[in-house]
Amino acid sequence: MSGIYTETLDKLIEEFGKLPGVGPRTAERLAFYILKAEPVEAMALAKAISDVKTKIKRCEICYSLSEGPVCHICSDTRRDKSLICVVEQPKDIIGLEKTGTCKWVYHVLGGHVAPLEGVEPGDLTIDKLVERVRSGDVKEVIMATNPNMAGDGTSLYIGSLLRPLGVKITRLARGLPTGSTLEYASGKMLTDAILGRQNLE
Repeated sequence: MSGIYTETLDKLIEEFGKLPGVGPRTAERLAFYILKAEPVEAMALAKAISDVKTKIKRCEICYSLSEGPVCHICSDTRRDKSLICVVEQPKDIIGLEKTGTCKWVYHVLGGHVAPLEGVEPGDLTIDKLVERVRSGDVKEVIMATNPNMAGDGTSLYIGSLLRPLGVKITRLARGLPTGSTLEYASGKMLTDAILGRQNLE
C-alpha cells in the first residue's frame, strides 16, 4: 500500500482488494466501513468469515457444501434418490433449487474436465459418481454441467462411463444459451431447461 493510512488499515484495504470484483476504491470504502462500524458488527463479520473456513466441509455423498457429514439435501427423505443431477460447482445448485421444480439429489464434480488447464477426470469426483450409480438404485442421471465446450465435453465423458451401467442419462434442455453458465441463468430459463431435459446422445 501507499502508506497514507496506518499499517493496520493499509493491510485491511489490501486484503479487501484481493476479493473478486473489488477495486482499490471499493476496498478503501469497505475498510473504512469496518473501521467506523460498531465493534460487535465488525467482529460478527470476522466470526462469519472464520466459521466459513472452519465449519464448512464437503458432503460425504454428493460433495456439495455441508456443516455436517451429510448435507441437508442428501438427508432430505422427500428427495428422489433415484435421480441424480450432476453439476460442476456447489453454487450451481442454488439456481436450480430456486426454480422449485427439483425433487432430485445432486452430485458436485468440483469443476470440469480441461486437460489444457491441467484438470483431468481424476481431479474431479467422477469416480465417486460412477460408484453411486453402480451401488445405488439410480434410474436417471441429469447432466447439468455448464452449456459451453468444457461442460459439454465433461457431460459426454461421464455419459460414456455411465451408459454401460444401464442408467438413463439426460441433459438440461437448451433453453440455456450456449457458452453461458448456470450461475447467471434466470429462474424461468432454468425451469424450462429442467422440464425439457433431453437424452444425452
